[in-house]
Amino acid sequence: MTSIAKAPGKIILFGEHFVVYENRAILGAINKYATVTSENTNTDNILISSSLGQTSIQKDEDVSNVEKKFRPFFYIAKQVIEKNNFEKGISIKIESEIPIGAGLGSSSACCVAAAASILNLFNDVNEKEVLELAIQAEKTIFPNTSGADCTVSAYGGIIEYQKEDGFSKIKTENEFNFLIIDSEQVHSTDKVVERVKKFKNNNTDVFTELCA
Repeated sequence: MTSIAKAPGKIILFGEHFVVYENRAILGAINKYATVTSENTNTDNILISSSLGQTSIQKDEDVSNVEKKFRPFFYIAKQVIEKNNFEKGISIKIESEIPIGAGLGSSSACCVAAAASILNLFNDVNEKEVLELAIQAEKTIFPNTSGADCTVSAYGGIIEYQKEDGFSKIKTENEFNFLIIDSEQVHSTDKVVERVKKFKNNNTDVFTELCA
């Protein structure tokens, strides 16, 4: 059986990085997508291929031992295989038109698309189930993720999001056009998050005022 799913990237209009610290953010899905094609196989491995490379991993391997760039997809496949008592493996092909390292949620969109595609190999799924699995998968590379990016990727549209309270859709009769320019300078989410954390710890009052 073959299952194909796609999920959009995102922009954060307000609250980027602050959302990690329980503050509200406004996000919107964009018309750039990640597409994941998954299939049941007769092997005992989880096969992953993408523009970042390809690998074959024994399905009983520990997630922490898997190369970081493949870890979320291995995690998703492993969870679904175990839940469904599947005795064989899964192949996963990841294709994305979302620039990597540009702040457009490429990793989250890939996680959401992978969760939807792989879950659908065995059962009909809903957005909530897909989202929960995608967030857990993203945590294998970004432990402190707020879940905001995965949420807007799973549900689409424009949302207001807060880590503890979840999200609500922002309804509007208007269509918004945003011009997004990619500088092609790749940024590391880990490094940016660490800089924000350092600023917060060294400038508590200023950070609190910015959050108000």
